[in-house]
Formats: sequence, structure tokens, C-alpha cells
Amino acid sequence: MSRLTRPHHWGTGLRRRAGAGRDGMGFGVPAFAHPLVAPTEWAELARPGAPLHWAAFDVARGPGSRPDPLYGEVVTRVRENGVPVLGLLDARGGSRPFGELVADASHYLDWYRVDGFYLDRAPTGRADAGECRRTVTTLRALLRTATGGDRDEDTGTDTGTDTGAGAGAGEGESGGQIVLGHGEHPWPGYAELADQLVTFCGPWTSYRWSEAPEWTAAYPPERFVHLVHGLPKSHLDSALRIARWQGAATVCLTDRTDRDGADPWAGLPGYWHETVRMLRKQPPPST
Repeated sequence: MSRLTRPHHWGTGLRRRAGAGRDGMGFGVPAFAHPLVAPTEWAELARPGAPLHWAAFDVARGPGSRPDPLYGEVVTRVRENGVPVLGLLDARGGSRPFGELVADASHYLDWYRVDGFYLDRAPTGRADAGECRRTVTTLRALLRTATGGDRDEDTGTDTGTDTGAGAGAGEGESGGQIVLGHGEHPWPGYAELADQLVTFCGPWTSYRWSEAPEWTAAYPPERFVHLVHGLPKSHLDSALRIARWQGAATVCLTDRTDRDGADPWAGLPGYWHETVRMLRKQPPPST
């Protein structure tokens, strides 16, 4: 199958998925609050025991203009807890210049030794997929170089080489971890480019009525992330049930809202500990 072609195994109600992986369902946490503002939240991410798949952070919609020692400290603690830390890159729906993205990625690696990247506002259309692939390929090359991994001499300048992302390769094989933060279901070819796609990011009032398109059934649950805000505690179980049924292995659920322009990801939910307990007991996502 071509790296950008539509998956061919279709069918009504089809749920042909791999297993949920050794970790099953877990959290992907957009930790977008400064350590001075949210010290407790960062301490929780560094505490052993929570089923964390990754934590993403940004300093100023990117790595900022200089290293921030406070971020350096908390990021190191989270990584020591065995949690991959991803640097946020703002793709601006595909309009961000390639050179700016690469420069920001290099700063994240130099200053914070990140394990991968979270491309916020990633494009969703078919026309932008080729440029997105170029970006992902280059980011993986940077990650391999930073960790001393082997790479082709030309990869760093984007040869379009197959990085193994579409095959669901692990981060050790494919050059770090790449998450595309679409926020909605994109053209299916994007599932071949990155380790994970954020296919829902929005309020509970929308999530409770959401549906996953049929093409998602061709991929394992590890490929998809759902981020839900404005979720009342009384509906936690319902939200987890939707994620399982739609085949998303990574979630972030919060009672924080975007009301009055607030960032719902600027801290952990008030029911964080209860969510951790509930997620540990969840069966694997839909197969």
C-alpha cells in the first residue's frame, strides 16, 4: 500500500485492529502551564504509577527564545519517570514555514532533550499531506541525530525515505515519537505518517455525539488520541467508553474548559487521581 493511499481493508462495522499494546489505554497530557504556575501538576507527571503515554509542553507556542531552567528541571524529572516528553510545534494548519518548524525542533532538542514532537494544529487535507510527510521525516532525522542513531547521509535534508511510521514502528526504530495534533479526523493518509493522530480535541458536549469514520478501523488503537475538555466527573466512565469504542488508546480528559478564552490544558483536571484509578481498570480499546 502506498504511504499516502487510502487503506483498502474496509467493511461496515469493521474493527480490524491490533491489540492495545502492553500498556493498554493511557494518558497523553498536553502540559501547557509553566512550572511556576502549575508546580503540582508537573510533580504529578513525574510521580510513578500513572499510565502516561507521553506529556507535551511548550514555552511560548514553541521552545521560546532561550532555555528556561525551570522547564529543564521538570522535563528531566518527567523523563526520569520513563515518560516520553514531546515539544510542541505549532504547524498553523500547514501554513507554518518548514524552516521555522525545523529551527524550533532543533532548539527543543538542544535545550530540553525532548523525545519527540507534538505538531499542534496539524493540517488535515490531502493537499498538505506531502509537506507534512517532509516535516515528519526531517523531525525523525533530527531525533535520530540527537540520540546518536544511525541514519542515511541525505535523510536530514529530506529524501522522503520511509521512516517506518506507517508500519507503527516503535520510537527506537523510527526516530522518536511524532504526534499530529489535527483535533479532528484528517484525510486517512496522515495515519501513515506519524506515531499518533489526535482525531478529537474539543468539549464533552461534542464528544458525546462524535463518531469515528470507517477508515480508522484499519489501524490499531495506539494510533489515535482523544482530548476532551469540559467533562463533568459524573461522565468520566461514559467518555472512556466512547474512547474504547472508537478505538483510541490515548486520552486526556479534564473538567477544565475553554470558557472566556481559557486554555483547558493549562493544568491537570480536578479529578486526576480518580481518572488514573479508572484508567488502570479499563479493558483494551475496541478490536
